[in-house]
Formats: sequence, C-alpha cells, structure tokens
Amino acid sequence: MSTKEIQMIRKSLLTKYILVLLLGLTFHVAHAATADEGKALFKQYCAQCHNKNMKDKLTGPALGGVEERWESEELLYAWIRNSQEVIASGDAYAVALYNEYNKSVMNPFVFLTDDQIGSLLMYVNCMDDGSCVPNPGGAAGVAGVGAGVNVDKTNNNFLYITLFVILGLLALVLARITANLNYLSKVKEGNPPASKGTLADILTSKGVIGFLVFALVVFAGYTTINNAIDLNRQQSYMPDQPIKFSHALHAGQQKIDCQYCHDGARRSKHSVIPAANTCMNCHKAVKKGSNYGTAEISKIYASIGYNPNTDTYIEDAENYPKDSLKAVFTEWIGNNFKSANDIPEDADLPTAGEEAVEEQWEGIVSSLTSDTKESIYGPIPWVRIHNLPDHVYFSHKQHVTVGKLECQECHGKVEEMEVVYQHSPLSMGWCINCHRKTEVKFADNEYYQAYEKYHEQMRAGDRDKVTVEDIGGLECQKCHY
Repeated sequence: MSTKEIQMIRKSLLTKYILVLLLGLTFHVAHAATADEGKALFKQYCAQCHNKNMKDKLTGPALGGVEERWESEELLYAWIRNSQEVIASGDAYAVALYNEYNKSVMNPFVFLTDDQIGSLLMYVNCMDDGSCVPNPGGAAGVAGVGAGVNVDKTNNNFLYITLFVILGLLALVLARITANLNYLSKVKEGNPPASKGTLADILTSKGVIGFLVFALVVFAGYTTINNAIDLNRQQSYMPDQPIKFSHALHAGQQKIDCQYCHDGARRSKHSVIPAANTCMNCHKAVKKGSNYGTAEISKIYASIGYNPNTDTYIEDAENYPKDSLKAVFTEWIGNNFKSANDIPEDADLPTAGEEAVEEQWEGIVSSLTSDTKESIYGPIPWVRIHNLPDHVYFSHKQHVTVGKLECQECHGKVEEMEVVYQHSPLSMGWCINCHRKTEVKFADNEYYQAYEKYHEQMRAGDRDKVTVEDIGGLECQKCHY
C-alpha cells in the first residue's frame, strides 16, 4: 500500500465521520424544532379547552391517545380542521363526541397544514407518555414565581448522551485506524517506530489533550453566555393563578377592552393588575361564572370583604372573625355551588353536599393566603408573568399612548388565551428588531411634532416612513438609563 493510498483512506474515514456527526445533529435539531412547533400550536389553539396534561378532561376531551380513537389519520386531520364538516358527514364517533360535550362547537383550524397538525400530535403524545417533562421550578431569577408552573420542557438529555457516546466511540475507532495507517506508512518508508501506538498513547497525545482543553473552553464559554442571556427569560411561562381567570371569556367572548382592567397602560409606566373593586363593577351583578360557576367568583368576594348573601360589604372585614367569615361563604357556596363540568347554565343549580362545600371553602383559603398573607381579606396574590430586569426601563404609556401599539403586539392574542402566558421573549434583540421595523405613527400625533426634519422629508416625498430607530430607538440610554 502506497503512502498516497494511505492518505486517501484517512481522508475518506474523516469525511464519513464528519457526515455521521452532521446527520446526528441535523436529526436532533429537526426533532426539537418539530416538538417546539407542536408546543407553540397547542398553547395558541388548544390550551383554552384541553387539559395540558393530556390525560384529564377540561372543556374538551383529554387528547392523550387521540390518534387511536379515530378510524383513520385523514379523519382526525379533517376533524381538527373543521369538526362540523365531519359531524355533518355522519361519522359515528364524531357525532357521539359532539353529543357527549353538550354540542360545544370546536373552533375550525382550516389554515393548519399537515406538518403543523403532525407536530401538534407529536407534542400531545410526548406529554401523554411523559417524555415532555414539566419544569417545577419556574424561570430562574424571578422571585416568587416558582410554584405551579405549567411550562413544558422537552427532555433531550438521553439523546445528547447517546449521541455523545456514539461520536466518542467513532472518534476512538478513527484514531486507532489512523495510528495503524501511520505505522504502516512509516514501515513502507523504511522508518518503522519501536512499536505501534497504544490507546493510552493516543488519549494522552498533545493533539487529543489540546482538543479537549479547547472543547472545554468552548463549552464553558457557550454555557456561561447562554445562561447569562437566559437570565430572567421566561417565554411561554404560564403559572397557576390564585383565581382561574379566563381572558378568552372576558377579552374574547365578552369583548372587554384590555385597558378597562389594565388602565395604567395608557397613563403610567406599569399596566397595573386590576384591584378587586374593578372586578366588582361587573361581578356584583354577575355571580355565576360560565366556566366555573360560583367557585372562582367567590374568591373575589372573600378578598374584598363582600357578603354575596346580603349584597353588602362586611364592616371591618380585616378583623372579621374567621369562623363568621367561613359561615358567610359556606352558606353562599351551599346555596349556589356549581362545578365546572356540571349542568347547562339555564338549569336549576343543585345544593352541594357538606364535603363539596368544605372543599370549596378550603380552596378559597388556600388561594388567597400564603406564608406572608394570613387573612383571605386583602389584595389577591396574583403571580406575575411578565418581568423585565431591573436595569431595563420600559414604559407602557410611551408605547400605548404615544406609539399607539396594540396590546397584542407584545402579549400575543390574549383574547384567545384561557390561561395567560408570556407570548414574546421580551429579550433585548427582540425589542431592537421591533424598533428597527416599526413605523412611527406621525399623522395627527402631537408627540412627534418636534421632528420637523422628518415631517418635511415626508411632505417632499424624500422619505416614505420613519421608524423608531430613526428617532433614537436604538440608543442604549433610552432603555438603560
């Protein structure tokens, strides 16, 4: 075997090794992207009606094992796109399902592609079989938001370890073959070494040690930078709240304007969480919720010291005896209790048994109290979702009143969310990209009259738009003062 042939063999082995590496990484990236897409689709279109654990019913059936319950994949895909068409076709399972859930109409999703539905079903299956692991700790760096987190993280540790082991074995085999080829090459040239290189010689060679040091530095740098970038990031964060409040019902179905409740958005830095008296503007009259009956609304009454039995506020509610307060609400619950999956709205409400009444009262107490709040009376302990770092300045008024942005630009389609989650990453790069592309609404906006140069250029036709970047939106001190 000539030296040239040996070199060609070495190049061929190296090429195959690199191809195996790239194929493995490509498979992992493709799989992760598909699972991530399914997760995003579920949160956007399905989470309002289907339980995220895929095992329990909610407004709609549990989705775990849904593919096995349908006669064919084509029929399931057709159901997801337009359930009413499948029902109209007379399919027995579709009709039975429709009747089982009180003929509740499922939203049509005719715009979903086969690949998107496939990704959605992949996410459903991985949540059902447990390969999607819930994150119990919440987002790092956010105080007081640890418990009850419903964000799901796909666990790829096994895939990483398997890929690492395979590549390590391939590297050892390739190194051994290369050493043998080097030995043969030197024998061919008449300069044979004293002995063939052993595996220990290979592992302790300068090249291997140098590569390991280099890899360690790269890995440490990558991990440090990623952790720094992810600090306080919590996209898709969706904690359990003390009161089950449906934005899909209030902002979507009832068309309540965002700024009716979050009235600080138009006049201050913060959008503010509405106080319970804002809730009472409606719920002094509306006492039976369409989703949860009186269960969640009773928590509002308890937090503000309102007696729903007499339609009066309790005097000195803060110091009102706990047993007396319990008597007020157990009477109310016993007379008006209605579970989430009970009977139609127009039916007579059943009187709950003692066990159900006690359970509802305990639910009120556990939701409205904490380690730092002993009384159920007082501000509702809502869990904060959107939380920028302290070194970042952000004003809602500047964006809503001056910039005239819709809430959905940053928060997503809140009117479709049964449970609100953080829609956007709220990262620096995300903000900068928005400032680069967002056009400033100059027309009839007194806040921008000072930019005479741009107004003149637009009148002369020299400029067709002005972006936030043009008026200093990328200056560091605008956000980091």
